[in-house]
Amino acid sequence: MAATDTADKAENRAVELEIGGKSRVFDIDNPELPKWIDDAAFSSDDYPYKKKLDDDEYLETLEKLQVELVKVQLWQQKTGKRMMALFEGRDAAGKGGAIHATMDNLNPRWARVVALTKPTETERGQWYFQRYVATMPTAGEFVLFDRSWYNRAGVEPVMGFCTPEEHKQFLKQAPRFEKMIVHEGIQFFKFWINIGREMQLKRFHDRRHDPLKIWKLSPMDIAALNKWDDYTAKRDEMLKETHTDHAPWTVVRGNDKRRARLNLIRHILSSLDYEGKDKGAIGEVDDKIIGSGPGFLK
Repeated sequence: MAATDTADKAENRAVELEIGGKSRVFDIDNPELPKWIDDAAFSSDDYPYKKKLDDDEYLETLEKLQVELVKVQLWQQKTGKRMMALFEGRDAAGKGGAIHATMDNLNPRWARVVALTKPTETERGQWYFQRYVATMPTAGEFVLFDRSWYNRAGVEPVMGFCTPEEHKQFLKQAPRFEKMIVHEGIQFFKFWINIGREMQLKRFHDRRHDPLKIWKLSPMDIAALNKWDDYTAKRDEMLKETHTDHAPWTVVRGNDKRRARLNLIRHILSSLDYEGKDKGAIGEVDDKIIGSGPGFLK
């Protein structure tokens, strides 16, 4: 069955968007990507490069970085070091791809992904952070979170899944919770992968019309099309309130997935003092692509 046959044809999902002071109509079910999206996607959000990183250069560099990640895992098993990383960002920011690139060659017995579904009735009655605690790493383990407790800083308040008071309380509690994680001795990373609006629309459209990716497009994605500014406001508030010395946010510009993945992995490797570390193989983090805290997006 073609991807276009999986949608409900009786439902008109064309939406009117306000972008750059202009009113634009976006019909995600139309197989032809609008030219105004295609022209602006890569450069959206003032992206600092004109084109994608060359594929051969990307693959060659990624292999070197993945060799270093294997060294990190062996070092973890030898020392018992625990690591965890949160991957956050708007829908279609590239979180899943970055996670895959990070753990592609790691032993899955010691590296795992946590991608929790919505809370059960029992979990809704618990302390908000409780279900995440049970997923944290044991000795020698690296745990990567594909979204995390920061759902309460973004999608939940924007879509009305929590109360304003619950959102406010979360922003106060998260830094305290994360201080406990760090004081426990866990190496802790928080990544926000940032993309421009037209790039998000392009990736949504790609998912809609690719039979191998259509499962990634959720009704929530469609419902959020007109809530870009709401998500931006909540993102900015989240970064401001939860960027701390003990658990800083690392912001990654993600319009080019290749550069985003390489520099995210470089950041992890550069932050660790592991046995056999090859600084030449790691290279330098691109400060046009990766930065610290809310100031990087201004």
